[in-house]
Amino acid sequence: MERYSQFRDRGSGIAPFLPIPAEPLGLQAPLRIFLFCFRLPLLIFVSLSYFLILQWLPIGSLGKKAALWCILGVPSIWWVDLQVDGVRKGFVQPYISNKPHPTDLTARCRSLKQQQARLPQPGSVIASSFTSPIDAIYLAAIFDPIFTASYPNTRQVERISLFQAILRAFAVPSTQPAPNSRMVDVSTLVEQYPNRPIVLFPECTTTNGRGILTLSKSLLGVSPQTKIYPVSLRYTPMDIVTPLPGSYLSLLWTLLSKPTHCIRVRIAECVTSSQAVLDTSPARSNKSTYTTNYLDTLDQEQVSASEKALLDSVAESLARLGRVKRVGLGVKEKQEFSRAWSQSRRTW
Repeated sequence: MERYSQFRDRGSGIAPFLPIPAEPLGLQAPLRIFLFCFRLPLLIFVSLSYFLILQWLPIGSLGKKAALWCILGVPSIWWVDLQVDGVRKGFVQPYISNKPHPTDLTARCRSLKQQQARLPQPGSVIASSFTSPIDAIYLAAIFDPIFTASYPNTRQVERISLFQAILRAFAVPSTQPAPNSRMVDVSTLVEQYPNRPIVLFPECTTTNGRGILTLSKSLLGVSPQTKIYPVSLRYTPMDIVTPLPGSYLSLLWTLLSKPTHCIRVRIAECVTSSQAVLDTSPARSNKSTYTTNYLDTLDQEQVSASEKALLDSVAESLARLGRVKRVGLGVKEKQEFSRAWSQSRRTW
């Protein structure tokens, strides 16, 4: 892998575009081959049923979420470890008691409302990490959001469907939107869909989950009053990520041949552009995990101090939630890496 050393972050040495090595089959070869052959027709059936039929029927949000959970259930993605900043583990669910005292019930209801307020709500923005097509499916199954595509050099976003969000996890990244793309401000989408959250993938392309790329300026298109929730999605094992474009078959094999997979979901406290200025202090800057001049990677368009603080706050939250570091790489480096990889290896 020394030939790809130029695609490592200079400060930390992290290579966010290298694929995760697959585990050898060993004695589990018969079991894994059986699981793959058994699950593949089921996954094709439930996926085609949803994307061709169910998503167009008036079955409501709950019906669509149930169908998406069936898609996640085929490869046994059931074990979801959810943690929310400010909420003790295990206290996300409502409290149930046989005969609660009125005072206790009032306190529990107040506590429950406070806990729910720490989760992404309709009218808010979700800034999610991006490592796998499973990210989009999970977010759709939980929050029923509006998906968008971000680009490094513009504050506007392109509204996309869930299926397009899945395909973007396998696509070669682009620094500019297509000529026929309909770009829109994030604040406009929030006003158009007040009953649904908006999902942004500010890294603009997938990684192997070992670093946070330079964030897009699309986060700067959020209005000052809108809450932004950084959300980190990580997988155990980590080999169902798709840092390489076109890795359809390898993902299907890894996803369907293993008995089960675990998603670790971390949700940070919400942040707004006005709060980001107050939260960015010299003490916090000294604790930053970032080792490269991140602000220099922002292109020609000037950004204000509050906007820089917002990008720093979201990036630091994603790095802290994922227990990784920020890197000074972005879409351009991913494009160069993809070309170098395709010249020497075959993606499958």
